[in-house]
Amino acid sequence: MNTHSVPKGAQARFTQKSGNARNKLLVAIAVSLALCAAAAPASAANWWNPTPTISVGPGWNNVRDFGAMGNGTTDDTAAIQAAINALPASGGTVVVPDGTYMINALQAINLRSNVHLAMWGNAYLKAIPNNAQRYWVVKAWNVNNVEISGGHIVGERTQHTGTGGEWGYDLNISGSSHVYVHDIQISNAWGDGVLVGGTGSGATVVPSTDVTLNHVRSSNNRRQGLSILPATRVYVANSVFSQSNGTAPQSGIDIEPQTQGTTQQVRLENVTLTDNVGNGLEIHDNVSNVVANSITSQNNHGSGVYAGGPNGVTITNSNLSQNYLFGVTLDSTTSNVQIVGNTLQWNGDAWFYAHNVSIFTPGTELRDISIASTVTNVTESYLLLSPLKK
Repeated sequence: MNTHSVPKGAQARFTQKSGNARNKLLVAIAVSLALCAAAAPASAANWWNPTPTISVGPGWNNVRDFGAMGNGTTDDTAAIQAAINALPASGGTVVVPDGTYMINALQAINLRSNVHLAMWGNAYLKAIPNNAQRYWVVKAWNVNNVEISGGHIVGERTQHTGTGGEWGYDLNISGSSHVYVHDIQISNAWGDGVLVGGTGSGATVVPSTDVTLNHVRSSNNRRQGLSILPATRVYVANSVFSQSNGTAPQSGIDIEPQTQGTTQQVRLENVTLTDNVGNGLEIHDNVSNVVANSITSQNNHGSGVYAGGPNGVTITNSNLSQNYLFGVTLDSTTSNVQIVGNTLQWNGDAWFYAHNVSIFTPGTELRDISIASTVTNVTESYLLLSPLKK
């Protein structure tokens, strides 16, 4: 994974409408979309659902009954794993009451299929400090029908005793299907707060499929709030990814399978990306069909959205403002992009901060969208952009 700068020779293309005209046009669009939706056949149902049904078995175990202490000092890894392993073959629910449960992230909590890890609101799974380049607090690998809810998962970046690596994960979902993560706070990973990806590589890769993150807050992670690698149908809703800092790319969300496999059908909705040292959202090669609807990407030190090679990106009804670089940067071989009905204002803030000038000062150059000459098939319409000096 790499950081990115604005490409030299980038070309900016913009469409600006007055407030009244824009409102009329948006109303017309809404009516048109409503008519289209009414005419759509029943078979055109959306694949995403913020509250999917997960097939969890009938078993039920409380980690305290297996010796977990939750006192912030005892290593509770084995006790929690025992509670999971003791469920019947059909699976079930493992309850984690309030408390701070210290986890050996070199072993991890390994989830099984048809299991719900149900944490109370003040339950913390906290990594014991280590010097490893790679670790996992909670793993869902090669499983299906898994639910993870409530509480907190906390990494040990502030107490990490090593210096190398960037692969310490609070929650790692790989090669798994039908996974539902919700109402949880994740923080302080040595690498990524959450990773959704595949196992294996190339022809043998097993991507994750049908993964939903709803009401997830991921903050102060060293590399990313969320990384999405080989996966199909990932839905992220009503969530916040903030304050990524420490090692590149330092983005809120990074969709970057590289050569491990492909990523397709990712939808972000009502997601906030803020105060990240890198980009709010970045999307790379081997990625297709990404929709960002009603997202807020603000005060990131990169761009609000950076696309460097995906095919098929739609950004609608979003606020991409007050970022240090552009609201949207389209680079490399990015293609088939729609940027419709968004607010992109007061971006390009790095210069203003460096010169002690208010970022809300109208400038003489357009500052909200950058499109490289290598990018193809871009549609921009109904955008509210930064005003220029008259």
